[in-house]
Amino acid sequence: MTGGRAPLVATDRAALMLQLVPYLVGKGEVSVIEAADEFDVTPAVMREMVQKLTVIGLPGDSGYWQMSNDLFDIDWDLLDQRDLISLTNTVGLQRAPRLTAREAAALLAGLQLARTLPGVADSDVFAGLLAKLALGASSTPADVIVVPGPVDAAREVVADALARGVAVSFTYKAPDAAATTRTVDPVKVQIADGQWYLQGWCHLRQAMRTFHLDRVSDLELTGIAITHGEERVPGWFETGDGDLVVTARFAASVAPLLGEYLGRAEVQTAGGVSTATIPVADEVSLRRLVAKLGGELEVLEPESARRAAAEWAAAGLAQYR
Repeated sequence: MTGGRAPLVATDRAALMLQLVPYLVGKGEVSVIEAADEFDVTPAVMREMVQKLTVIGLPGDSGYWQMSNDLFDIDWDLLDQRDLISLTNTVGLQRAPRLTAREAAALLAGLQLARTLPGVADSDVFAGLLAKLALGASSTPADVIVVPGPVDAAREVVADALARGVAVSFTYKAPDAAATTRTVDPVKVQIADGQWYLQGWCHLRQAMRTFHLDRVSDLELTGIAITHGEERVPGWFETGDGDLVVTARFAASVAPLLGEYLGRAEVQTAGGVSTATIPVADEVSLRRLVAKLGGELEVLEPESARRAAAEWAAAGLAQYR
C-alpha cells in the first residue's frame, strides 16, 4: 500500500480509464493531485494513467492506429513542468453525427406529432430537440406540417381545459345520426390509423368515449370541473356505444394490412381465406377500411353495411365514366 491506498487491479484500472476521459474533458485543465484525489489513487498512478491515454484511440483501417489524430493526446509541457493535465486531442468525442435531410425530416415529423398531445406542446425539451435536429442535418430539412388547423385548434382547447381542470363542450355529428351536444372531461387528443380523435368522459353517456375530431364542431371550454379524468380510456378499436360490427372475408395474406382492426376481432381461417367479425366506429370508418384494402376485403354482414360499401364503391367508380 502507498499513502493508505491499495494497489489497483486490472479491472479497476480499466473502469477508471473509462471514467477518466469524460472527467478530463469536463475539467479542461486539472492538477494531477486534484484528479488523483477525485479517483482515490496516488498522484503517481494518476500520472501513469494519463500517460497511457496517449496510446489509446481509434483504430485505423487495418486495425492499427496510423495517424497522430487517431490517438488521445495531452499537453506534455503542462504535465512535466506544472503537474497539470490537459487533453489536446479527444479523438472525435465531440463530433456530431450528421443526418440526411430525409432522416431529419422524419424525426422532425415525429416530434411535431408528439407536440400535439396536450401538456407537451410547451415543453422546452421539444423546442430544443427540434432546433438541434435542424442544425444536425447534412442539408436543410424540408418544412414538415403534421397537424391540420382544426385539429391543432382542438388540441389547444383541450390543453387549456386540462390546465384549468374544466370540461369541454361541443356539437358531435355521427354519420346517419342527429347532432348532439356533448360535455366531456377531456383526457387527450390522439391519432390512430391516420385519423384524429378526442378521448374523454362523456357526461351524456356516463362513460369514457372516443370522438372523431372530423365530426366535432363548436368546441369550447365550460365552467364544469373535471371529475372523471382518471377513468380508463377505451382502446382504439374497442367495441363501444353505437359501434358497427361487420363480418368480412379476405385472403389470409392480407391480415397484416388490417393492423389493429384485428386486435379485437374474431378470426377464422381455412384454405388461405379468413373470415373476421370486426368492430368499426360506423359506416364511414368501414368505407375507409374497404378503400384502404383496394378490393381485397369483402363485407358479408350486416346487409346494410354490405350495401353501403357497395354503393360507395359504385359511386367512386362512376366518377371515372
